[in-house]
Amino acid sequence: MTRVALLVLPLVLAVAGCGGNQNTLDPASHAERSISNLFWVMFGVAIVGFAFIVFLLFLGWVRREQPSLPGGRGEAAATRIVLGFGVALPIVLLSALFIWSDFFVVRSTAAPAKGSTALTIHVTGHQWWWEVRYENSTAVTANEIHIPVGTRVGLVLTTADVIHSFWVPELNRKVDMIPGRENRLLLVADHPGIYRGQCAEFCGLQHAYMAVEVIAQPKAQFEAWLAHNAQPSARRDALFAENCSGCHEVRGTTAHADVGPDLTHFASRRTLAAVTLPNTPKNLRDWLRDPQHVKPGNRMPNLELSDADWRALQRYVESLR
Repeated sequence: MTRVALLVLPLVLAVAGCGGNQNTLDPASHAERSISNLFWVMFGVAIVGFAFIVFLLFLGWVRREQPSLPGGRGEAAATRIVLGFGVALPIVLLSALFIWSDFFVVRSTAAPAKGSTALTIHVTGHQWWWEVRYENSTAVTANEIHIPVGTRVGLVLTTADVIHSFWVPELNRKVDMIPGRENRLLLVADHPGIYRGQCAEFCGLQHAYMAVEVIAQPKAQFEAWLAHNAQPSARRDALFAENCSGCHEVRGTTAHADVGPDLTHFASRRTLAAVTLPNTPKNLRDWLRDPQHVKPGNRMPNLELSDADWRALQRYVESLR
C-alpha cells in the first residue's frame, strides 16, 4: 500500500497543480489557448517517446540471453535504431516544435503595439499590491482589473519598487515588471468571468499573497463600472483625514497620497490586501486593527485608536462605494 501511495502521490500533486483558481489548462482567450495546445502536444510527444524507450528497455531485457546475430547484423540494426530514433527523429520533432512555438504561439501572445488596442490600462506593481489606472479616464482601482469581454485590452506594466511579474494563467503568458521600464501585455477574454492572477517573480516577504483579479464583464456593464469609478467621492471624514490621508487617496477629499491604494470606491471591491481576504465587515475590521497580523511586512501601520474610533473609521471606509 505504501509503495502504491508513493507512486500515485506525484501524479496527484501534478494534476492538483493544474486546477483550482489559477488553471493554465483552462484557457479563456485565444492567446492562452495557443499556449495550452502547445503544452498538450509537447506532453503527448514526451509520453510517446517515454513509452518507446520503455519498450526498448523491456525488449532488451527479454532478449538478454539470446545470442547476437551473425555477421554483426545485430549491431548494425542497433546503430540504425540509435541514429534514427535517437538523433534524426528528435531533431525533426524539436525543429517542428520550435517553428510552431516561435511563429505561432509567440506571435499570438505577443505584446500589442502602442495604440493598437481599444482600451489601455496602466498597472503598477508595489510590495505587495497592484495599482490600476485606466487611460483617458480618472478611474483608479487596486488589485482588480475590470475589462470588457471580447475586447483587445492592452496592459502597460511597470513597477514602483522591485521586479514583479504579472501573470493571469487563463488569459495570457506572464510578463516581468522592471523598474524604469514599461512592458506590454494583451488581454482578450472570450467570456465573462473572474480570472485570478499572481505575481510570478519573488518580490519579498508577501510575494505569495500578491494576487490580482481580472474581472471580464459585458461591455455595457463594464462601461457603467468605469463611469462610476471615475467619479470622486462625496463623503469626507475627519478621522480618516487625520489618520489615513498620509498614505491613501480618496478623490474628492483632501486625501491625495499615493503610498497605498486609492480608496475612493474601496467598498465596491471584492477583496482586501491584494486578494488575501474577501472584503467582508469582519475581515475589514481585522485588517484595519492589525494589518501586520494579516499580511506581515506591509507598509500599513497599526494605528492606536479607541474602539469608538475604530468603528467610526470602519463605517466610513465601508461607505466608499
